[in-house]
Amino acid sequence: MKRAALCLAFAFALLTPAVADEGMWTPDQLSEIGRQLKAKGLKLEPERLADLTAQPLNAVISLGGCTASFLSPDGLAITNHHCAAGAIEYNSTPERNLLKDGFLAATRGDELFAGPGSRIMVTVGVRDVTRDVVGGIADGVGGKARFDAIETRQKELVAACESDTGHRCRVAAFFGGLEYKLIKQLEIRDVRLVYAPTDAVGNFGGDVDNWMWPRQTGDYSFYRAYVGVDGKPADPSKENVPYHPQHFLRVSTEGLQEGDFVMVAGYPGGTSRYRTVRELENAVDWRYPTLMRRFEESIALLKAETRDRPDAALKYEGDLDGLANAAKNFQGMLDGFHRSDIIARKRAEEARLKAWVQGKAELRDQYFASISMLETLVDRDQADRERDLYYGSASRGSDLLAAAWRLYRLSKEKEKPDPEREPGFQERDVKRMRESLTRMERTFDPAVDRASWRKDILDYAAIPASQHVASFDKWFGIEAERLAAERLDAKLEEMYRKTQLGETKERIRWMDATAGEIEASDDPFLQFAVALYADNRAIEREDEELQGLFQEYRPRVMAARLAFQRSEGKAVYPDANGTLRVTYGDVRGGAARDGLMYLPFTTLEGVRAKETGVEPFASPTALLEAVRDRRYGRFKDPRLGTVPVDFLSTLDTTGGNSGSPTLNARGELVGLLFDGTYDSINSDWYFDENTNRSIHVDIRYVLWLMDEIDGADQLLREMGVAAPATAGR
Repeated sequence: MKRAALCLAFAFALLTPAVADEGMWTPDQLSEIGRQLKAKGLKLEPERLADLTAQPLNAVISLGGCTASFLSPDGLAITNHHCAAGAIEYNSTPERNLLKDGFLAATRGDELFAGPGSRIMVTVGVRDVTRDVVGGIADGVGGKARFDAIETRQKELVAACESDTGHRCRVAAFFGGLEYKLIKQLEIRDVRLVYAPTDAVGNFGGDVDNWMWPRQTGDYSFYRAYVGVDGKPADPSKENVPYHPQHFLRVSTEGLQEGDFVMVAGYPGGTSRYRTVRELENAVDWRYPTLMRRFEESIALLKAETRDRPDAALKYEGDLDGLANAAKNFQGMLDGFHRSDIIARKRAEEARLKAWVQGKAELRDQYFASISMLETLVDRDQADRERDLYYGSASRGSDLLAAAWRLYRLSKEKEKPDPEREPGFQERDVKRMRESLTRMERTFDPAVDRASWRKDILDYAAIPASQHVASFDKWFGIEAERLAAERLDAKLEEMYRKTQLGETKERIRWMDATAGEIEASDDPFLQFAVALYADNRAIEREDEELQGLFQEYRPRVMAARLAFQRSEGKAVYPDANGTLRVTYGDVRGGAARDGLMYLPFTTLEGVRAKETGVEPFASPTALLEAVRDRRYGRFKDPRLGTVPVDFLSTLDTTGGNSGSPTLNARGELVGLLFDGTYDSINSDWYFDENTNRSIHVDIRYVLWLMDEIDGADQLLREMGVAAPATAGR
């Protein structure tokens, strides 16, 4: 590989300006696009915006799958209601259902532990470590050897980084592995629920309105971060004190209007805009339809198994919401692809890339060899797609089997020196594993688990025999894609009757066991995990070989692709990968499709208009009365003549951005991102400025609810938006 030429092309690509409002930019890129940000309306200096130790980025935090932001010097943080749903469920019982009734801590002593495994992560440093990760690894060294070398170097970097107690570190790949960065985060382990509106507000519209516009959802909740009395991260304890962040966001009550500059800082999970057409076609033709069908079947099963069982229903409410969200997302993907020419555009783009490379002697030979190899690797990866999906579900579909597998794998990994253990089973991971095994007590029901796993096993048994795993088939007596339901039911009845892993103390006890002790156990789930071990490890090694080859060839193709995008004046931000990003745009409605126009704001009157008295359109009586009486108070928008609820923007966002603070031109909080429109779901693969819109809850609606409906006066004062002394409710 002609590294010098490709690295030069990559360096030039970083200078490429973005088009429209496209781009999930890394903080270090913001100064490079400063002219665009200023032209769009940013009032801050771009260099300040890029500083992780300064306002506002230092106030933006990760919850692991969602984003939040600090709003006070005492660690008060705001995020989406759906991001806090796990904590709300964890603290709920059928007799005290916080999802239904909402929650507001009267004092800090009343704030509720968010549950084992809850984290607030504050990014404090990002460093380029590309040379440390891949420097000196020879081309053609082999997939497994490359994978192992990269993994070893990443573990070494992480270990050195985490010698700074209280921090969690990771090495993230950017641009398909062309660049690597070490991300250092302060890990706050004591997270408490402070305030959550009723589900009738926080999830108003439910799955009916999910991904849709117009929207009237109050998707917000509040946490607080706690640390030890020394100010350092500590395990949950009543002795802990509120964390004092270096910076927190100022809440703006001035409001927005159409055309105003807005930006979002957050932790988007993943996009696939640089993947090949072949990978896109597999997603559209097989993966999305298959997963959508399976999710819909799982939704029906969970509803049937929890009907008339309120305790079980509460445990699986989050699962149902997640499945419904994913199923609708995939349906939106398919609808979007079928009514658009995105695949044709991507195919034409690849053809233009190949034609462009033909004229670049320094790229030509390596690029065409690499793209050919990459396509071969994609085909090889897809050859086992049924096994990966169906066996993956069947071998992890039971919480008990998943726990048993992790326990046995931990016992095997503990036989090695810690640096040589697989990621996820090092000493740094043990606390999180214990928390996960503990949290099961609030999310596990044996009858539901058994019914769900039964379906996964039967689905797996029906795939081609060539995709089967011998040890799994032997355990259940699967022969030639056939499995008698009676035989399966008898086996499951025996396993669930004999196991003790449904008890938290039992799961935690086995964390200290040796491999030999687990192998000698008579617990059927532990026995099954032992029986699957050799085949599972063989599959893992196959995958590592393949991933190592991807790590060699995808960066080569990406380097040429980025240089090509520069030549066409297109954006060159990296795909989302769970790291801190900033995206910018403006408040704007739009033409979603022929004959359908979106206005940029919804209002309180829209809540009342949708009200049916039946979930998911059953609002609290106090809210409806306030709207009826036009008690708009100090958060009324003079242009709208009422209180705004949600608004649209042109921001480029995706999953993981949920809960991200929406900031105005001065970096002040004006809303929370919580969704995208149905027409923009395809943006994970291809950004279309005409259809891409993000949905935000307006901070004035949040403040109005806190002030007028829920009486959260103490939090309003803490956030610096207390009412004037003469004001009355």
